[in-house]
Amino acid sequence: MGFGDLKSSSGLKVLNDFLTDRSFIEGLPGVKKPLGQYGPTGVADTTSSGPAASKDEDDDDIDLFGSDEEEDTEAAKLKEQRLAEYAAKKAKKPALIAKSSILLDVKPWDDETDMAKLEECVRSIQMDGLVWGQSKLVPVGYGIKKLQISCVVEDDKVGTDILEEQITAFEDYVQSMDVAAFNKI
Repeated sequence: MGFGDLKSSSGLKVLNDFLTDRSFIEGLPGVKKPLGQYGPTGVADTTSSGPAASKDEDDDDIDLFGSDEEEDTEAAKLKEQRLAEYAAKKAKKPALIAKSSILLDVKPWDDETDMAKLEECVRSIQMDGLVWGQSKLVPVGYGIKKLQISCVVEDDKVGTDILEEQITAFEDYVQSMDVAAFNKI
């Protein structure tokens, strides 16, 4: 069963005679059959698997997706070298220090409180990672003014709770303290 050798004139004549009364060779689309089973019955299959087998053997010699161990070791060495260079470069950079800008409202007991002395007491608080900024007096009402003072703190060294404890420790001048604004830098 088959058309014979389609490269010869006799094989082409058999195929042409077969297709004179048919528009297709045989079978349903998507059905795979061995090549020799297509065509009219009674015609011998002249296609052989000999040359195809030799092609397969030739294909086995060339492994396109295989890996060469020498290339893998070279790639691994290159990768390790690049990682070491990156780590050395990263180690040279200083670590980023997280800082925050805080705006504090310090409220006095009454309108007779000495605000200059209050500001002096607040600025007397010195800590590692704390830098005092500008300040101003803001009217609250009935002649009472609050001290609004800014500071920059390193987050790892100074916290708002520590600042609040130390500022409210000046009981003669400070009634309360609030954090008006807190911004990460």
